[in-house]
Amino acid sequence: MDKISHRFLQVNGLKLHVAEIGSEPAPAMIFLHGFPEIWYTWRHQMIAVANAGFRAIAPDYRGYGLSDPPAEPDKASYDDFVIDIVSILDRLAISKVFVIAKDFGVWVAYSFVILHQEKVAGIVTLGTAFMPPAAYKHHFALPEGFYVARWQEPGRAENDFGRFDVKTVVRNIYILFSRSEMPIADENQEIMDLVEPSTPLPSWFTEEDLATYAALYEKSGFQTALQVPYRSSRLNLGSIEQVPIVKAPTMVIIGEEDYALKVPGVDEYIRSGEVKKYVPNLETIYVPNGSHFVHEQFPDHVNQLILTFLDHNKYAY
Repeated sequence: MDKISHRFLQVNGLKLHVAEIGSEPAPAMIFLHGFPEIWYTWRHQMIAVANAGFRAIAPDYRGYGLSDPPAEPDKASYDDFVIDIVSILDRLAISKVFVIAKDFGVWVAYSFVILHQEKVAGIVTLGTAFMPPAAYKHHFALPEGFYVARWQEPGRAENDFGRFDVKTVVRNIYILFSRSEMPIADENQEIMDLVEPSTPLPSWFTEEDLATYAALYEKSGFQTALQVPYRSSRLNLGSIEQVPIVKAPTMVIIGEEDYALKVPGVDEYIRSGEVKKYVPNLETIYVPNGSHFVHEQFPDHVNQLILTFLDHNKYAY
């Protein structure tokens, strides 16, 4: 961890935090986090790819971690995040990059990829595969009481989280998202109530890890994080028929116990091969016993999968 350096880049009127490791001439990789994560979620992968001769870059999105919040957090959008990624790469003089993304970071990644295919050498996503917004709306309806639906409601999560200190909120979310069951609350229950105070952390997530996340969310708060991804519309990437094809080589890594596979239609969409209509050059790998945080749970295994993918696709850089 001491080898990972940190800098702040002034882009689009904000000071954004970027963690990085590896030499500048090396092929570059940008890591895009989800929620409740920040750059730190990629610590194991960053060190592994740097040791293999790559340059790893992991930003905190605007309003997350050590990055400045937008002037109006309740108006933050996916568009902002994509523009920031382009600006970060430009500032670092990186013309082509491998993209590694997880959770809602996958939507940021694919939006970037579709709009800037010439900049992309390859894509690895964790936990979900690409689905155009039009296809998502066509296929799925969120169950009543599902955390995503609850947190889309302005004020609902704020009131729920506000009953606890920040460390407890992050702890509860990590516990919830590590389970194989979908986090669904009863009608008169809030999402935070789904975790008993005595519930231990996952075995692979330490108190030190929790303290790191908590300290950064103490700084940033949850305002931007609740806006994006939960309340902001995804980029308009066209209809189901018109969405551009992702041409870059792509790998999806999914934990077999990831609760996201229980969202109605998601597993079928991936296993049936429908996703290949949009991402034809796709390899999907399921990790036995893997959770939503498979890259933190089984870092050595996930690192090896990523390194093998990179080795097979170095020619694209």
